Amino acid sequence: MADVGFIGLGVMGGPMARHISASLAGTGRSLVVNTLEERSAAELVAGGAVWADSPRAVAERCDLVLVMVPDVPAVRALVEGESGLVAGVTGPLTLVICSTVSPQSVRDLDEELAAASGGRIRVVDAPVSGGQRGAEAGTLSIMVGGDDELVAPVLPVLAAAGRPEHLGPLGAGQVAKACNQLICAASLAAIAEASVVAERAGLDVGRLFSLLQGGYAGSTILADKAERYALKDYSVSGAARFWIKDLAAYQDEAERTGTATLMADRLHAAFADLTDAGLGDLDTTVIQAWIADEGASLAAE
Repeated sequence: MADVGFIGLGVMGGPMARHISASLAGTGRSLVVNTLEERSAAELVAGGAVWADSPRAVAERCDLVLVMVPDVPAVRALVEGESGLVAGVTGPLTLVICSTVSPQSVRDLDEELAAASGGRIRVVDAPVSGGQRGAEAGTLSIMVGGDDELVAPVLPVLAAAGRPEHLGPLGAGQVAKACNQLICAASLAAIAEASVVAERAGLDVGRLFSLLQGGYAGSTILADKAERYALKDYSVSGAARFWIKDLAAYQDEAERTGTATLMADRLHAAFADLTDAGLGDLDTTVIQAWIADEGASLAAE
């Protein structure tokens, strides 16, 4: 069997690749990796993965390639040009998009790549949820969309990084992730707003959130982010600006399905505004600071 490729070794991709590489040990297959900076792959290579100096070189060795990069333009940069995946494909290749992008963009990309490669490259979408903690632990929820025949050999590979679930045709994974992102964005904003109100009312935010975690307000997000909110720690784990595209993807799908939205528009505007204010490269918890500043501005008026 051909090797498995993985491109994009950032906060999420690095741990995922590590788990997948370990799962391939003894199978006769290797994990072939590529990312913008070769030094990011040093630990993986030392553990048995194989470095490839371009996406083209990955495609030359693999029949299954997973990508975890920020957005569709980044995916296109991997597949196009002399050093891109299309140039290196020698037989059937399944491209697994683990990035969070719009459902329609993966459908369009599948058509374009099939045409550019003479039908040899096909796309499966498999965005993930669980954050950096889930990626490190190998417990991600992985939402998979694609043709049954294409998805079948992908699921065992993804299983090394978490729990993959095949939800329907191509784009179904991204629809699921868009729904996930709406729920998460609403939770992040609600927890942030509550933290500002509680602090201004004289409460200890850390103690409050510890208490709330045992009741109906408890959640994975509250457990993961409570300390950050209490300490106002906005060091980046997942950049806030990425939520603009995530919520836009949800809005597009809501419009396509004729669904009214109660929160998506406001949440999208909030993350766009805080990004315009220069906070977009900080962690998603920075919405706490943005809410506090908005409140101060309103009070001044």
